[in-house]
Amino acid sequence: MTSNSSAIVLLGLGSHAPKNRLTNLELSKKVDTSDEWIFSRTGISERRIASDEEATSDLALCAAQNALKDADVLPDEIDLVVVATITPDMTFPSTACLLQHKLGLRNVCCFDLEAACSGFVYALDVADALLRSGRYKKALVVGAEKLSSIIDWEDRSTCVLFGDGAGAAVLGRDGAGPRLDGFLCGADGANPSLLCQPAGGSSRPASNETLTRREHFLKMNGREIFKNAVRVMEYAGRTLLERHGLTPDDVDHVIPHQANRRIVESLSQRLSIPMDKFYCNLEKYGNTSAASIPIAMDEARRSGIFKSGETGLLVAFGAGLTWASAILRF
Repeated sequence: MTSNSSAIVLLGLGSHAPKNRLTNLELSKKVDTSDEWIFSRTGISERRIASDEEATSDLALCAAQNALKDADVLPDEIDLVVVATITPDMTFPSTACLLQHKLGLRNVCCFDLEAACSGFVYALDVADALLRSGRYKKALVVGAEKLSSIIDWEDRSTCVLFGDGAGAAVLGRDGAGPRLDGFLCGADGANPSLLCQPAGGSSRPASNETLTRREHFLKMNGREIFKNAVRVMEYAGRTLLERHGLTPDDVDHVIPHQANRRIVESLSQRLSIPMDKFYCNLEKYGNTSAASIPIAMDEARRSGIFKSGETGLLVAFGAGLTWASAILRF
């Protein structure tokens, strides 16, 4: 893989998934569903579930350590930590600060970023800009989620979709590795209720009433999310390619947000990029929100599919609605 001294480089990648596997068959014993029903509609066979003792920061720590090792970078070389998550350990302080302490870092810039399933690409964009400013030398960017903590395990329309995990990237202003070559991030907050956690915030603080109504769990309008997801992911991918003078034929690899196999297949058709260029691992992990793209990036890289001179496209959508895309040059 090549690098460009004027560009921000992915120095290393890492990921982590909890040991506990929850299969579709096991889920069918909890809610009215079946392996065939889940897989045919989502492409998911199993997902990983963190233990009660594991928090989002613990998952982030494992992924971060793996990324630092892959990059051959010592923790004290990091001066910027950005964590993308919708399931922080607590409302405040940030999960990034908790991760900083667990890594043994001191006096570094740390913050969380929330853009739901688009969060990791948003975080890459922010870290890329901060590194280009010259104020920071190396960044640790993490997407981590413990979605099992906000899932209603009595709602078969959502509990079958999500899993826990974390992925991380180490970014620098020089070195060998894929270079970041452009971003597009956007949002439309007109319909937040399509995918949200209704209670627990300042507009609807947690109470006995919200608990009784199960409003502290994730809620989703699946049909509307599907339609909007395909639309905004196509927009994010196509628009970014056009801005960089690229066509779908120039793309060698697509790493999409791992939400639903049908969404990915629809995106493939609308972008006119064949499915064999899309890397998908949602069968094993389900939707891990901000962790899905970095986990897929790490697995794809370790499989050896990326070749020098190739072009990659990251594309995501999330609650908000948010969308994001990025170009990688290998």
